[in-house]
Amino acid sequence: MPRGVRKTALEKLQEELKEVQESIQQYKDCLVTLDEKEKDIQDKIKLEQFKEVSTILDEHEMSIMDLKELLISSKTD
Repeated sequence: MPRGVRKTALEKLQEELKEVQESIQQYKDCLVTLDEKEKDIQDKIKLEQFKEVSTILDEHEMSIMDLKELLISSKTD
C-alpha cells in the first residue's frame, strides 16, 4: 500500500537547507541573548566592586574625594 508521493532529491535538499537555515537563526538568536546576559553580568560585577570600595571608604571614614586625592597623590610619587 503506497504511503504517499516520494520526494525528489531537489525537494529533500530544499528541506535540508530550510532546516539548516532555521538552526542557524536559532543559534544567532541564542547568541544575542547570551551577549545581553554577559553584559548584564559584567554590569553586576562592576556594581559589586563599587560596593566593596564604598564599604572600605566607609570603614576608613573617607569620601570619594579623599580617595581621588589619594590616588592622584600616589600617582605623582
